[in-house]
Amino acid sequence: MNSTRYRTCLPFLALMLSLFLAGCAAHSVNSQDEVPPMHSISQFKDQRFAEVADPWERFNRSMYRFNFYFDKYLFLPVVKSYEFITPTFVQERVSGFYNNIGEVQNFTNSLFQLKGKESVTTLARFVTNSTVGLGGLFDPATSFGLERHDQDFGKTLGYWGADSGPYLVLPIFGPSSLRDAGGLAVDSGIYYGIYTAIDPFGNSDDAFAIGSVITALDTVDTRHQQSFRYYESGYPFEYDIVRFFYHEKREIESGKYIPAE
Repeated sequence: MNSTRYRTCLPFLALMLSLFLAGCAAHSVNSQDEVPPMHSISQFKDQRFAEVADPWERFNRSMYRFNFYFDKYLFLPVVKSYEFITPTFVQERVSGFYNNIGEVQNFTNSLFQLKGKESVTTLARFVTNSTVGLGGLFDPATSFGLERHDQDFGKTLGYWGADSGPYLVLPIFGPSSLRDAGGLAVDSGIYYGIYTAIDPFGNSDDAFAIGSVITALDTVDTRHQQSFRYYESGYPFEYDIVRFFYHEKREIESGKYIPAE
């Protein structure tokens, strides 16, 4: 499962949303309550919040709401159960294992962007953590000064000049864009191709079951690492703010950000 983009974007959204709302007087609504009334700020045409292309806004808002209910009734209860029954030490080792697998995606996209030094560093991280770090259970690479570079094919497309395209809210994955959704599909295809070629459980009669458990645990761990909660702010313009911050973050990461005058 490709989850690097999801892992890196939601913490940023949670941080920026909390900072933005810190000085706003808004009714506080807990994520376990019903969805608060949401309003559009599209009437503020002269504000940067309105600059993100969102021609599918009706669909996106519906999907944003769907993700809230999916989180509330399925995803978060599973994650909380996992956190309750699993010791913190084990949780950290699981996260390290999947983060290490994510280095494969980071490496391939660093290559696609012709970033030689970054590619070498990422490969060195993967080799170090896969050996000395016991398959990524530990992260000695960071202590050795090997910095992690989160990459995905959406960033690669942006790096080579592709426009982000319309904003798009994906089911479960959340905020995205037409470009990033395509990048997600490519990254997933590459991951599946590598996994199929290696076929680590090919000799086992339970290969499908094992693979399903690994994918399911990856999904739970991905959400476990995120602090973002839909509608937790209670702010009536949360959808617009999340859309804006997501777009700005991706533009910065792809090197296409243009500061406001």
